[in-house]
Amino acid sequence: MAPEGHGGGDLLHVVVLLGAAVVAVPLFRRLGLGSVLGYLTAGLVIGPSGLGLFDDPASILHVAELGVVMFLFAIGLEMEPSRLWSLRQDIFGLGLVQVLGCGLLMTGVAVAAGFDLKVAFIAAMGFVLSSTAIVMQILEERGEVSTAAGQRVVAILLLEDLAIVPLLAMIPLLAPAGPAGDGTSRALAFAIAVGAVVALVVVGRWLLNPLFRVLAQARAREVMTAAALLVVLGAALLMQLGGLSTAMGAFLAGVLLSESAFRHELEADVEPFRGILLGLFFLGVGMALDVPLVLRDWPVILGGVAVLMLVKAAGIYGVARLLGSEHREALTRASLLAQGGEFAFVLYAASAAAGVLDGGTNATLTATVIVSMAVTPLAVAAVHRLLPAEGQSFDGVEPARDLRASVLIIGFGRFGQVVSQGLLARGIDVAIIDKDTEAIRNAAKFGFLVYYGDGTRLDVLRASGAAEVQAILICVDDASAADHIVALAKAEFSQAKLYVRAYDRGHALRLIEARVDAHVRETFESALALSGKTLEGLGVPPEDVEEVLEDVRRRDVERLRLELADGFGAGRDLLHRNAPTPTPFTPPKRKARPLSPETASVVVEDAREGARDDDPQSAREQQPGS
Repeated sequence: MAPEGHGGGDLLHVVVLLGAAVVAVPLFRRLGLGSVLGYLTAGLVIGPSGLGLFDDPASILHVAELGVVMFLFAIGLEMEPSRLWSLRQDIFGLGLVQVLGCGLLMTGVAVAAGFDLKVAFIAAMGFVLSSTAIVMQILEERGEVSTAAGQRVVAILLLEDLAIVPLLAMIPLLAPAGPAGDGTSRALAFAIAVGAVVALVVVGRWLLNPLFRVLAQARAREVMTAAALLVVLGAALLMQLGGLSTAMGAFLAGVLLSESAFRHELEADVEPFRGILLGLFFLGVGMALDVPLVLRDWPVILGGVAVLMLVKAAGIYGVARLLGSEHREALTRASLLAQGGEFAFVLYAASAAAGVLDGGTNATLTATVIVSMAVTPLAVAAVHRLLPAEGQSFDGVEPARDLRASVLIIGFGRFGQVVSQGLLARGIDVAIIDKDTEAIRNAAKFGFLVYYGDGTRLDVLRASGAAEVQAILICVDDASAADHIVALAKAEFSQAKLYVRAYDRGHALRLIEARVDAHVRETFESALALSGKTLEGLGVPPEDVEEVLEDVRRRDVERLRLELADGFGAGRDLLHRNAPTPTPFTPPKRKARPLSPETASVVVEDAREGARDDDPQSAREQQPGS
């Protein structure tokens, strides 16, 4: 039993935090609501407005902000300087236009609602700064960080992180009264900020790689982990001392190390801390929601959330469309970025300390931002479900119609492209169809004429000339679609030989039973080729390599024959395996003694029972679940 006291209470808090996350996050992900909303809800339940297990969420948020810092460091590791430079137009073009446009719109709305101009400006600009943590988590869960649309969102978030610097610098100008010498102090603060950035670049560019090289030679794994944390936290501290964003410091450190030979090791070292602390941050945000305040001022807070999110979303959508984004991408971006973010807490707190905001307004604005953060996963899920399935553009694409050729290729992905080369090299007339319009347009850039058509439809096959071709090559990457095309071709186009791409071994067996003319498993020969190259690299003579590969091919063919006769999995003894084969126990020989007639009859009966147990059919019947 834990002793009463401070240590036991701290341990209880840790257990509660972990337990809340373990219960809520899988549940919300299973419901399709995402992990962020699960963390926020768990924090609300265990926080001061829920079960009251925590009474100081601000202290938890202060520690958990390190999760955001490490998250930005991990993002920076993926951003080589050349890649970041390629985003400069999105960062300082799209990002700047969006921040200024949304800030102007929302300031106007706040003034119309009766706020003083200074208060309206601070309230609006705090809400303009979206939550990097929530947006990046959603993008990562959906696998969209590296897409073109995702990269534009990342660029906007980077500009918003930069925007906190001039916004904080403007607070003394908006304060009711300031001490003399403010201009000098601001100039000094600006010089310190520039010096901090220069110092970080110098250290990251010329000192960090030699440091990690020395640590790697020491072969102390725990020291490398400590060094990774030192880099992240040191960069954040340097930016904080310079009056800049800690997250921006971590991001710059990641960018400077993105081309390092130790990049992947650093990413692996930071990952466990990043995940735990980022989850703790979301828990802290949920705890910080003042439910009594929301209940007391719910018309103001919920109305503010609705109006500010709608106005911001409209501004984001308008800027996106103005700068050339399609409707779908613009709407998705608007749902992702419509909330306020963690930097709003910093801006509002600094404004309250300077006297620009009073305590009540600060609390109301903070609650508004937290509610908007909690609503965001729901808004993103709703938009995603309401949007129709993404359609294909048929610009520059011709449908299959009255094609004439000797060979018809169905499916022109990577497999089909390679298959076509041997035929085209011999001057054979080839017709090609595919149902992916983007792939068709890409193929056209390389000089291929590919027609649009779904090979699983009989009318499309007829329009593609299947009734007259000598051979049909089915190169689609969907095994069920390939089976359907084989059935159609067998029934309607018996003059054509069928050559089919097999997805795996089970698919290959189905194709053999369908009596296609030939099939090739899509990975078999390429895997054998790599095996052969490896053997050659290990010094095996080329003639021996070829002999080995032929042995593998022969065994594979034999296995297929056995599987056709006895079912999938038969012939597994033909595989070369690396698991040790147990040596059967052989008891020591003893002098045989004559058996009595009664004993002999028992042994014979036991042998018969053993023979029945060894029968393959009997064994299959006795296996659980067979």
